[in-house]
Amino acid sequence: MYFIFRCDCGRVLYAKEGIATRKCVCGKSLKMKERRIFRKVETAEDASEAVREMQEEIHGGTTFKKASEIPKRKGF
Repeated sequence: MYFIFRCDCGRVLYAKEGIATRKCVCGKSLKMKERRIFRKVETAEDASEAVREMQEEIHGGTTFKKASEIPKRKGF
């Protein structure tokens, strides 16, 4: 069984049942006991697909953008 959850940075992740912590690509270590579980799926393939679907729903897609396509923020 795999659990689908979100990091505080907004990224959707998955972890196998029984894992105590998971590290996000943003660098934050997440304790699984403290995470809100959005979905439970049986296989890693299903987990990967669920993450992809949630990322698209939340962020409007999973494709990467070129740096020139990202709007500039003040102070950067």
